[in-house]
Amino acid sequence: MTARRLLYVVLGLGLVAFAGPFVWMFASSFKPESELRRVPATWLPETLTLDNYRTIFTGLDFPTYFANSVIVAVAVTVGNLALCSMLGYALAKIDFPGRRVLFLLVIGTLMIPAMVTFVPQFVLVSQFGLVNTYPGMVLPLLALAGPLGVFLMRQYIAELPDELVDAARIDGAGEPTIFLRIILPLARPALAALAIVTFLGAWNNFLLPLVMAQTEDKYTLPVALALYSVGQNSTRFGLLMAGAVVVVLPVLLIFVVLQRYFVQGIALTGIK
Repeated sequence: MTARRLLYVVLGLGLVAFAGPFVWMFASSFKPESELRRVPATWLPETLTLDNYRTIFTGLDFPTYFANSVIVAVAVTVGNLALCSMLGYALAKIDFPGRRVLFLLVIGTLMIPAMVTFVPQFVLVSQFGLVNTYPGMVLPLLALAGPLGVFLMRQYIAELPDELVDAARIDGAGEPTIFLRIILPLARPALAALAIVTFLGAWNNFLLPLVMAQTEDKYTLPVALALYSVGQNSTRFGLLMAGAVVVVLPVLLIFVVLQRYFVQGIALTGIK
């Protein structure tokens, strides 16, 4: 077996390992509940049904939950792109006292588990009266995604030629003008990669919206699907599978649209 064929075999096995759960999820979303509980299980449904999707779109307040997820995920993504790109530019191209120390502090926060900061975040949100509000869900997610975003943007912007920035400064351009007209257009691949990572994390996050949202009108999709499909004595697996498909599709669509920029951005930020 040649090296190329061996590579194809390894890649094929990897594809099966990664795609298998998604194929199972998609196929199971069209199975009735009795078939899902059958042992041994089958890959393809013997009886096709749309009842699981009907329950999601008609039995639940799907528009509200979907809108909540979109609002939270988009707000976190836009905020993270703005803040991380600005801080990344400052750390990469502006020489100021304490720049290295600040960058080390940002890197150090990546080593802190998210669960360690969960209780302090909830206390702060509660003291500011933001529980059961969109800002109360967005701000903790921004803090969670910020360090990685700053690292990505700093690494990418640092690779841009210093001559571009120096020439703009000689021509009299201020830092905001340099950032908006030179850095941001050149940093589109890194911004696309960061947007995908941030949106994915905010869209799929379950614990923070579960605790911060106190009423049903603020539930996001993952929270609503988990609460309605997992009962005290039983789990509605069909509803859970169909809900997982609905949650995955927007993220998959965004990744397909921005895939070229995502690969390019990751490749040029120093992450191997």
